[in-house]
Amino acid sequence: MTGWLEYTLAFATFFASHVLPVRPPVKARIVTLIGARGFSLAYSALSIAVLAWLIVAAGRAPFVELWPRAPWQTWVPFFANALAAIVIALAIARPNPLSFGGARNAEFDPDHAGIVGWMRHPLLVAIGLWAGAHIVPNGNLAHVLLFGTFFGFALLGMKMIDRRKRRQLGEDWERVTQTTRRLDITPGGLFRVAAGVGVWWLLMVLHDPVIGISPWP
Repeated sequence: MTGWLEYTLAFATFFASHVLPVRPPVKARIVTLIGARGFSLAYSALSIAVLAWLIVAAGRAPFVELWPRAPWQTWVPFFANALAAIVIALAIARPNPLSFGGARNAEFDPDHAGIVGWMRHPLLVAIGLWAGAHIVPNGNLAHVLLFGTFFGFALLGMKMIDRRKRRQLGEDWERVTQTTRRLDITPGGLFRVAAGVGVWWLLMVLHDPVIGISPWP
């Protein structure tokens, strides 16, 4: 029961840490005290710390097998995480008024939308890929709940952001969402893909010493 209790507390803390600090009255008070940049740094640090605790707590929870482990299952997150890293590399710090994480959104051109032409919410797609792929080789109750929650969060987040952005953009929504799917091969794009692969490889190398489980097939 101790393992399940810690797991439940970690889950409750995770949700509370992502709901309470961003409520307008709470956020405004914190920003007044430490500034907008301080809030971003503190919120990021808190999110990483709570996520780390949640992952550790999932490993400490009692093992309840839902399906057996098979060698082929490791290939699923192996390739899916590489794709997720590339998606993030192509999306980060790029104009995207249709989701979160965009930069210089006023420069967004639906005819040259980049990765946004293929997916409105690339960061949430990456989270969904990461979480969904990790369910396959982790067929025990604690980890299925963990990664299943993140997978559901990614899907639900897309719908919630769509509704909010539709209200915010109003009549401009139809124009902005009429994006063109292109495979623009540019030096900048190739650099981003290479950077994504490099980050994925680094995470693979660090997975065993940090998480304690080898990710290699």
